[in-house]
Amino acid sequence: MQIPLSVVLATYNEEENISDCLQSVRHLAAEIIVVDGRSKDKTREIAKKLGAKVFQVSNKPIFHLNKQLAVDKASGKWILQLDADEQISPELAREIKTIISQKNPQFNGYYLPRKNFFLTRFLTKGGQYPDYVIRLFQNGQGKFPCQSVHEQIAIQGLVGYLHHPIIHWADRTFSRYLIRFNRYTSLDAELLFRQKIKPGIFLGFNYFIFKPIAWFLLTYFRHKGFVDGLPGFIFSLMSSLRFPIIYLKFWELNRENRH
Repeated sequence: MQIPLSVVLATYNEEENISDCLQSVRHLAAEIIVVDGRSKDKTREIAKKLGAKVFQVSNKPIFHLNKQLAVDKASGKWILQLDADEQISPELAREIKTIISQKNPQFNGYYLPRKNFFLTRFLTKGGQYPDYVIRLFQNGQGKFPCQSVHEQIAIQGLVGYLHHPIIHWADRTFSRYLIRFNRYTSLDAELLFRQKIKPGIFLGFNYFIFKPIAWFLLTYFRHKGFVDGLPGFIFSLMSSLRFPIIYLKFWELNRENRH
């Protein structure tokens, strides 16, 4: 008999987060799959102690490749995909139990709202809540495209919405934010490079002037990021500054590969 739900994660150096994440799903998951990219800390040991099936692989530049590996190893009828710095609230767990107990589900996948912690608080505005992400889906009906760090799981068929949020402890410190900022801007620059786009005046203007200004105005004013105080301002500012950083890294890639 097929188990009702598998929880799947891809990890790398997540010893500070993995325990709280797995504890939040211990009464929900019939199976926990962790694909670990050769962590240098105790991530694998902690996950094994909490009952997860742990698989060690290489830490790939596009992290979604390891997430897809975890999905492929799941045997549950339904799959819940999480990141190690995310947790499931009791209310969301009850909502998920109701969904997976349906005999003839209407939807093959579900968007879940997500609450994102930034520096001192969970952001409520600036386009950061509800931050809908597809995380619950029927086995065999969802797949990561594995092209970009920002992509959603692609679902075959109809997609519904749940009401209770995932709790995402994204950036408790600015140092952690900068680590993620550096990694994501590098991946975005590499994506531009793979698309064989060439740097130039118009692209530079777009990434240095238009995109940063438009993004800041959109998130801080139209989406009311100012409601979240200083963290809301810093988030809007830094997320707008990612565009010139992406362009500079993209320009460097083109120079390095010119010959």
